[in-house]
Amino acid sequence: MAKTKEVTVEEKLRALYDLQLIDSRIDEIKSTRGELPLEIEDLEDDITGINTRLENFITELENLKVNISDKKQAIEESNALIKKYTKQQDKVRNNREFDSLSKEVEYQELEIQLANKRINELKVKIIHKEEVIVGSKEKLTDLEVHLKHKKEALSEIMEETAKEEKILGKKSDEFSKLIEERLLKAYQRIRSNVRNGLAVVPVERGASIGSYFTIPPQRQMEIAMRKRIITDEHSGRILVDIELATEEKQKMSKFIS
Repeated sequence: MAKTKEVTVEEKLRALYDLQLIDSRIDEIKSTRGELPLEIEDLEDDITGINTRLENFITELENLKVNISDKKQAIEESNALIKKYTKQQDKVRNNREFDSLSKEVEYQELEIQLANKRINELKVKIIHKEEVIVGSKEKLTDLEVHLKHKKEALSEIMEETAKEEKILGKKSDEFSKLIEERLLKAYQRIRSNVRNGLAVVPVERGASIGSYFTIPPQRQMEIAMRKRIITDEHSGRILVDIELATEEKQKMSKFIS
């Protein structure tokens, strides 16, 4: 039975750095989109919010119109009662009945006045609500036009980079499978915890790339020997020597340009 070839630390470091180069290029591609995805999401949320408010405004407007219709119906009923009571006054037998009907007429006349007052108030509210609806529709149109332009801009950027991103994504998956699970998880954890996504960095001029902390000469020598995985005590990132990094960059240049 053939013995499985043991993977050396140097091979692990090279695989990790190759994966880092690929993932960094994917990060660069995604960064070309800038804030567009977030801006599109915000615009879509704003549009959804305005549509919801518009639906509520339209419902409120319809309710106001129904209220006016109800008040007009009430006025018609009051006028009918006034006509009825006035006609009954012609047939009363005494002043008490006449006064009682007169009070009913006065009450209905008051109801008509109150209904007319309420109708005028409702009409003012309708005018205001219609202005709000028109303004909301204009704002909605502006946002939809803005959203369309943003989506077109994002689509253009994605069309330009889609092919490269797809190839690199496939390569990232391939290289990930070459790395043992424990080490891959450590790499992914470090990437998620650092701002620029750099989990594996070379040591240059006595310090890791992007760091101002000097690495002791003895530690630099251990890194150059590639006998064990060494991390930066300040950032936690995995360290490789500059020669290995240069070699892997040249090797990976056919994938990353």
